[in-house]
Amino acid sequence: MARSDSRMSSGSEILDPDDPRITGVEPNQLDDQEDLEKNTLRQMDYRTRRKHIQRIRIEFNISSMRNRHDFLIKLARALMTFGAPSHRIESQLVAAARILEVEAEFIHLPGVIICSFGDQELGCSETHFVKCGGRLSLGALHKVHIIYRSVVHDEISAKQATEQLDALLVAPPPYSVFFRCFLAFCLSALICPLAFGGSFLDMWIAGAAAFILACLQICVAAKSALYANVFEITISIFVSFVARGLSSIRSQIFCYTAISSSGIIGILPGYLILSSSLELASKNIVCGSVKMVYALIYTLFLGFGLQIGNDFYLLLDPYTRRQLDSLSVSLSSTVSLTGTWVADNSTDNSTVPLNGTWTFTHTVLPSDHDFYDGCYRPKSFPWYLQPFPLWTSFVIVPLFSTLSSLANLQPFKSKQLPVMVVISCCSYASNKIANHYIFNRSDVVSAIGAFTVGLLGNVYSRRMGGTAFTSMVTGVLFLVPSGLSQAGGITANGNGIDIGGAMIAVTIGITVGLFMSQALVYTFGSRKNAAVFSF
Repeated sequence: MARSDSRMSSGSEILDPDDPRITGVEPNQLDDQEDLEKNTLRQMDYRTRRKHIQRIRIEFNISSMRNRHDFLIKLARALMTFGAPSHRIESQLVAAARILEVEAEFIHLPGVIICSFGDQELGCSETHFVKCGGRLSLGALHKVHIIYRSVVHDEISAKQATEQLDALLVAPPPYSVFFRCFLAFCLSALICPLAFGGSFLDMWIAGAAAFILACLQICVAAKSALYANVFEITISIFVSFVARGLSSIRSQIFCYTAISSSGIIGILPGYLILSSSLELASKNIVCGSVKMVYALIYTLFLGFGLQIGNDFYLLLDPYTRRQLDSLSVSLSSTVSLTGTWVADNSTDNSTVPLNGTWTFTHTVLPSDHDFYDGCYRPKSFPWYLQPFPLWTSFVIVPLFSTLSSLANLQPFKSKQLPVMVVISCCSYASNKIANHYIFNRSDVVSAIGAFTVGLLGNVYSRRMGGTAFTSMVTGVLFLVPSGLSQAGGITANGNGIDIGGAMIAVTIGITVGLFMSQALVYTFGSRKNAAVFSF
């Protein structure tokens, strides 16, 4: 059955690609076979019904319309629990309600979905508030999308879909707590030399800090509401304090910027700011602005904690503070002299003012003092204290992409995992090449990387029938630490507040790149195989 025009819309409403007004699918699965049998039982007399019940042993107490309502509520809960792109949730619920012939309206607020179901016969309506939190779970989200598409394309009934969603919501995480902590260790250890110029020695310290962070996050913060309120600040203070303490060792074998930046990479709100930027770009003002402000305040908490940990150690170690001050003076110093200009020869000095103040600035490149990416790396250091050579990226980037997908609860044995890794590697390569030609513009560089990710993800979805969103998430999240490293690291310029501006610049660039790629892909051909569930 051919679909209608892809640009079809109702007023200013944005339609989901699987909306029946686009696909032209007619409902044939509104009633379960079990419901039809129940209606048949109601038409029987008492004796016949009793014999029939004893023979087939069926109990009935739920109507078909109630099944449809339950499915829509469960679908809303599952989408929020497993971290679906929030700017697409309303359109997907509307598409599911339309194919099920349910009069429903949905309002999505941060952390809440309001579902209102109407009844023309009784002239009344009922409203449900679906409130839940969650985190990104790629494997479960892909299964939810398969169930959603099966209902929208009228392949299974609402009751069958509800049972599948119930089983998915109560299923345990695919990986144990220890394995998830181990993944956090590996991710921080790999991103340390890759994005922040850390050495072989630095990566182990950063990984250990991330392991402690993940243990506290999963085992303590998730169970204690009191500690969850101060979790981000306490862990950032701890990581910064340890990193500064190690970097103050006389031999200078540890790098503060690399350890502190990569140690907290697991709690950076990159996906949260990305989803809020996408909502603002989709004209969803309420959700987008609320999430953006929350993510900014959260980011400032992290920067504030890093700065407090750094200053607290320097308060305990005055020698290190004096050493850092002298280093900053040696790298850049300014001298102002006030007096009279007097020529000691016959040079014409009519163009030079005779009296005034002259300012002389002395600036030395960090590389002249053996500083690279904010780390002290003299050539006399052995190999395990030097930055990683470029060829190691060909090993680290695919490994980091694979582990990042697993950390977002993507099953290891899945067809989507190799696609995620390939798209993520392409995003890093385009980001690296763009940064080689464009200097000090992390937003433009991130936009180029995001355009590459969006182009590959949408083409994969159209040509191979995959889910664009889950295949693109790893590549998009890879751009956040890469973009922050181009902005000078998380502790840029020694001011933790700068992390907020750096994060905004990176995510706005990612948002622009994703929307440009989606517009380019949708320009050619029909939307018959369009990227569903995408950014």
